[in-house]
This record gives sequence, C-alpha cells and structure tokens, in this order.
Amino acid sequence: MNFTTLAKSRYSVRSFSDKKIEDEKLQIILKAARVAPTACNNQPFRLYVLQSEDAIEKLKGASKFVFGAKTVIIFTSVEEEEWKNPFTAEYHTGEIDVSIVCTHAMLQAWELGIGSCWVGYYDPEKVRSALSIPKNEKIVAILPLGYPSADSKPAAGHFSNKPLSETVKYL
Repeated sequence: MNFTTLAKSRYSVRSFSDKKIEDEKLQIILKAARVAPTACNNQPFRLYVLQSEDAIEKLKGASKFVFGAKTVIIFTSVEEEEWKNPFTAEYHTGEIDVSIVCTHAMLQAWELGIGSCWVGYYDPEKVRSALSIPKNEKIVAILPLGYPSADSKPAAGHFSNKPLSETVKYL
C-alpha cells in the first residue's frame, strides 16, 4: 500500500478484538517510532508499553478511553532532552517530537492491520501516579492498539476534509 492510500484509510479505532498483537509486529511498531525525526535528533521520548491486565486497569482509573485494547502505549517527553529554541522560551519541541513519534507508530500499526486511537482525554497526574511515570516526563499521548473488532468503523465525518484552499496559504 502506498503512503497516500495508507494515510487516507487509517481511522481511530474505538473497538478492538480480543486478538493479541504478535510481539514481532509490536517490535516493528516500536522500531518505526524509534526512527521518527526529532529536533536535533535529541529523541526526548519514552514509550511505556502496557500489556498486563494490571497495568491497563491502572490506566483505566485515569482515562476511560482504552476501548478494550490489550496493548496501550503511553508516549512521554523528557523535558531535559527536548530542543529549546534560543530565541524564545515558549518554544520547546518535546510535544512536537513525541507527536511525530506517535504518528509513526500509528501509521506503521495500520500498515500491519493494527488499529489505534490517539487519546488525549486523561488525567496526567493520575496516569503518572498509577504507572510511576517520572515527574520530569510530560505525558503527551495514550495510544490503545489492537486489531479492530468486526464492528469497528470510523466516526461519522472522519473522511470529510476541508478543501486545501481553506488550509493552505501561498505567500
């Protein structure tokens, strides 16, 4: 499948089957995340892979959006490792870098037939506490992963995009 077809077909899976992700496929997903570009190649990210029932139950106390996934990855940014723009204290690349890493993981998963859903609805302090994530790491995304269930389908309006004329400006 070429990239455009892959990108157009991917959707947020909110209903997973009970089929477990094979370890070799999980490793492919993690390796795709690892090679994602980051500012100055600082790689300021950590990935927490949750597969035990205990870990996933702990996560459910901080976010109700796990969707029955048997594998969940939590993406964090390590503040001391992120690139900081010397011209403004407001621009640090940690969240951007981790977003790129997470996107690589999502798209690689989809190519392997594995669905995902980027979750931003969570209480970061509850996640941190429940899973012992260090204070110097900012939780950027939670990514439930798994094979889509038989009734999985895209949310209404998912394949509706604004025209380029509304989102692209030529200067």
